[in-house]
Parts: sequence; C-alpha cells; structure tokens
Amino acid sequence: MVEVYAIVSIQHNEIYVGMAICAEKRLKEHNNGKNRFTKGLMPWKIIHIEYFANWKEARVREKYLKTGIGKEFLKSLVP
Repeated sequence: MVEVYAIVSIQHNEIYVGMAICAEKRLKEHNNGKNRFTKGLMPWKIIHIEYFANWKEARVREKYLKTGIGKEFLKSLVP
C-alpha cells in the first residue's frame, strides 16, 4: 500500500505533497529536517492521506494534488 499525503507547515501555512509507504513515519522525517524543501518550514502536520495499491497510481494522484486545482482542494482542508 502506498500513501499520498499532504502536510501543512504550522507556522508558514505552506503545503507539501508527497508519497510514502508510511505517511506518519515520513512526517517524522520532515519534522526532523531530513528533507531539503521542508527543513526551513518546520513543524509540519498531516492534513490529508489517500491510499493506493501501487506507486504508479499514487504518482498520478500526487501530480494532480500538486496542480493549481489540487492545491486549492488541499487549502480547503486547512483549518
């Protein structure tokens, strides 16, 4: 199972979309500064997770969520 996840920077309100086998574990990596893009915007919290059977399907959804329409959808989930 592959997870497509969206996280939001608590302080900067930036959204990051990625994919992983375990989004919770990946979130810990983002919050520990192990990702170049997310390192300066910590801390992060998960706002959305979707589950897929394989990497190919997950990648299609990840790419969609990174588009303008996808980002608008994700922004609507941020409290």
